[in-house]
Amino acid sequence: MNVVVVGSGHNALVAACYLAREGHRVEVLERDEVVGGAVSTVERFPGHLVDRGSSAHIMIRHTGIVEELELERFGLRYIDCDPWGFTPADAEGRPPIVFHRDVDATCASIAAACGTADAEAYRRFVAVWGPRSARVMRAFGGAPGPGHLLRSFWGLDAKAGGSALSREFLQSGDALLDSLFRDERLKASLAWFGAQSGPPMSEPGTAPMVGFAALMHTLPPGRAVGGSGALSAALVARLRADGAAVAAGDAVTSIGRVGEGWVVRTASGRELRADAVIAGAHVLTTLDLLRAGGFDGATLDDWQRRIRVGPGIGMVVRVATTALPEYPGAATAESARGLQFLVSDRAQLRRAHGAALAGDLPPRPVVLAMSFSALDPSIAPPGEHQLSLWAQWHPYRLADGSDWAAHADREGDRIIAEVDSYAPGFASTVRERFVQTPVDLEQEMGLRGGNVMHVEMSLDQMMLWRPLPELSGQRVPGAPGLYLTGASTHPGGGVSGASGRTAARLALRDARRRRFPFPRKR
Repeated sequence: MNVVVVGSGHNALVAACYLAREGHRVEVLERDEVVGGAVSTVERFPGHLVDRGSSAHIMIRHTGIVEELELERFGLRYIDCDPWGFTPADAEGRPPIVFHRDVDATCASIAAACGTADAEAYRRFVAVWGPRSARVMRAFGGAPGPGHLLRSFWGLDAKAGGSALSREFLQSGDALLDSLFRDERLKASLAWFGAQSGPPMSEPGTAPMVGFAALMHTLPPGRAVGGSGALSAALVARLRADGAAVAAGDAVTSIGRVGEGWVVRTASGRELRADAVIAGAHVLTTLDLLRAGGFDGATLDDWQRRIRVGPGIGMVVRVATTALPEYPGAATAESARGLQFLVSDRAQLRRAHGAALAGDLPPRPVVLAMSFSALDPSIAPPGEHQLSLWAQWHPYRLADGSDWAAHADREGDRIIAEVDSYAPGFASTVRERFVQTPVDLEQEMGLRGGNVMHVEMSLDQMMLWRPLPELSGQRVPGAPGLYLTGASTHPGGGVSGASGRTAARLALRDARRRRFPFPRKR
């Protein structure tokens, strides 16, 4: 089987690897000169290997994909983020909250910072939501059919109180937090963790996003040595070892049906014939390529109108520094190895999200700081450090009609100042910086509307509705042999690779059916 893979995001590369491993002829086409999409790393500053998109890898370490594709053999190595989370001391002088992989150590930190009642509540939270989140991960590993999801994701069993359990999964993250904990700073920390998927924790169906924190005590976020792009580099190395080709710097211009197969055309004038196409670009980009290839325009219009990208999620400031942030009352061994939740109450999150819905900049940026040079010194020169400062929510389109370029530097200043407010003196350590606004994220990596999750991760666009019911099976009606993958499909954004593996399984199953159209006699 000849397979063309459009785009080189990590899901597309995962799909390509599974197909090439089975002996199929595979070629990956990437418009950018850099392979890996949002899972890529480049030298932004001299001697600094800086991530273009994702930084911490959470989900893929729970899927088994790294082991199945033997990516360690191709150079991939992870370092555990432990502690995996950190919230600074508050204005009243209460100590930081440190989320260790070890539950006992985490509960001891919560007891000191928030009280024994919340510490015991957190222990119960991990005991209940850890197994639930493990089921969520299992559900992410397959196609989002209703039966599979009901069994694996919600675990709905009438004898085990399935109705009550389904209600808990469908509630908002805020409702879950309010039912469990008393301390607002603890609630804000876990809400900020959950909000990394995009939606605010006030939305229905966001409770599992908070609950996923419990799984971090089984296997915490991982930092790929050499940067986030080390995952993509290992996938490419695996591909080439299996005889596949990867072509960068040649954008696909159309995907068209020809007879029983496909023709994929590129900007350089290439025409590639294929039995199957794996489309790993943003779903709206894929639909544009189908339009250019002659697919029914009215159908495409309907799909594109109904897919909701949303107002934008956030922006990033990458900085080279002379030192790590120094948070009062905390050693860098506690604060620098994981996700730094720079928030003290959920009101700040709510104001930022409300402003983004109105097309305004947040009154005060909400920042997640990551300083992975503390874990992996290879990404920065000796004596220097590097941080990624992710801030939510920032709208893609500004209500006053102004250009994002007019705000980029000032917003970068505000984000750095926000870190400085928690770690006094941080701003003076910044030597260089690189600002990625929502518009920059779109232009550099094809993230439509600046949404790093492709399309909104709200309940109506998740699971068997992602990105639409008609497309949720990772197939396109009327386009046999075309398979969708990437953050636009189930299970959504983040570094998981699960969508790529599912797309490959669908293509392999269809290829076997074409080869053996009738049941074979035993």
